[in-house]
Amino acid sequence: MEGILLISIGLPAGAGIWLLISAFWEYRRGAGGIEETIGRKRIHGYTGVILTVSVILAMAAAWTGDCKVVLFQFLDAVPVYFHVDGMGKLFITIVSLIWLASGVYAFSYMKHEGGEKRFFGFFLLVYGVLAGFVFSGNLITMYLFYELITLGSMPLVLHNGTKEAAAAAKKYLFYSLCGAYGGLFGIFFLYRTCGSLDFVPGGTFHSAMAAGREGILLTAVFVMLVGFGAKAGMLPLHAWLPAAHPAAPTPASAVLSGVIAKAGVLAIVRVVFYVAGADFLKGTWVQYAWMTLALLTVFMGSMLAFRERGLKKRLAYSTVSQISYILFGLSLLAPEAMAGALLHAAAHGIIKCGLFLTAGIFLYCYGYTKVDQLAGLGKEMPKTLWCYTLFSLGLIGIPPTCGFISKWYLAQGSLQSEIYVFSWLGPAVLLVSALLTAGYLLPIVIQGFFPGKGYSALGEERRQKEKVPFTMLAPLIVLAGLTVFLGIFPNPLIRYVERIAAEIFGLS
Repeated sequence: MEGILLISIGLPAGAGIWLLISAFWEYRRGAGGIEETIGRKRIHGYTGVILTVSVILAMAAAWTGDCKVVLFQFLDAVPVYFHVDGMGKLFITIVSLIWLASGVYAFSYMKHEGGEKRFFGFFLLVYGVLAGFVFSGNLITMYLFYELITLGSMPLVLHNGTKEAAAAAKKYLFYSLCGAYGGLFGIFFLYRTCGSLDFVPGGTFHSAMAAGREGILLTAVFVMLVGFGAKAGMLPLHAWLPAAHPAAPTPASAVLSGVIAKAGVLAIVRVVFYVAGADFLKGTWVQYAWMTLALLTVFMGSMLAFRERGLKKRLAYSTVSQISYILFGLSLLAPEAMAGALLHAAAHGIIKCGLFLTAGIFLYCYGYTKVDQLAGLGKEMPKTLWCYTLFSLGLIGIPPTCGFISKWYLAQGSLQSEIYVFSWLGPAVLLVSALLTAGYLLPIVIQGFFPGKGYSALGEERRQKEKVPFTMLAPLIVLAGLTVFLGIFPNPLIRYVERIAAEIFGLS
């Protein structure tokens, strides 16, 4: 298993680098004929094989037993190593599912964007880096891969090379690096106090060692929460998401929202529940400040999404809001709320990936980017709009979708926490956010299927530039099916996340 674990990380990363630097994959875009066809098929076949093998190996390493692989010794007591645990199994499954769906979708979509060699090179590279990040065994290893995620994914945002893309990429880089330095600041202090930076359920923090230094340690942890929260889009470092998502190609937007933003979530989970320990933060100003920031982000993101007219930017603001659902559940420092947060991490990844891929189909077939342009599309592409409808119901939290299950657990966890005003304020904010989510998603469904009078004239003029390719529609249908399937049969996933929460809080 140790060898399989290393290969699952090294294979996609190495294959992506070779795709980027080797002249073997070059072909002249626009040349037409055999040269362009063979060049494109060669890149697609190579990417498909490498990605499929890497996902199979990652799943094998994750689900066939726990293992530990030491790469090298960073300091005397701090190795750089990988370790498979319950949290890593959950997140690598989410990452792999979304990466596969977006990769298959990108085979057709990127024909119009161009630069396929560069895109798929970084696409493979970032999957390998994410696998290393998820399987990290301690804070040092996690931090190294956290930085590599930023450096590897920035070219995906920059891909189009426009002024808008360049500005978005610079903003993404600046916010992510500033956040990462906040994380590094906290690592310095935790290293001196915890005795170990290894990830242990419940944490490795020893309160006796922190006697007299509680104030500075709480500050260090809070700086880490805000810093790693930048990747997750939490206030005040959230502004990169609405800039990066519209500028990036749609498959990149899907993985940015569904996976890469959750790197910040996993980093926070590791710091709070696997190093510092929930008991150290419970009842402190750090917990209250964290809950406040999370709820403010939930409300602010929903309001901005409601007001936004651009579809991809609307979905980006939605991501800001929805990921803070997860952060709020974690901030309650309670088993049921944490189970809800992990359920929502899975549900949001599937749903938001599907929503972005749907937006990409509207852009690919018609060139539409604004919400107001989508009236009547249900008559012309009913399968696509039905998938969008299921994703919308899931994000709102309407049964029988997986979004309902995760939000139920989050609300129950908040009510049971009995944390002053937050026990009822949390569910109230989540409910208001759900209503706003319905307000910015469902009108597209209604106008798409029931455009009203005057549409027929518009329909005479509107023609699809392209038909929806099967490789773009199939991932959409699979993700929509999962949205409903996990809502009707949620028990296996619920039992799994409850075991993780029980292990962390010492209930097992």
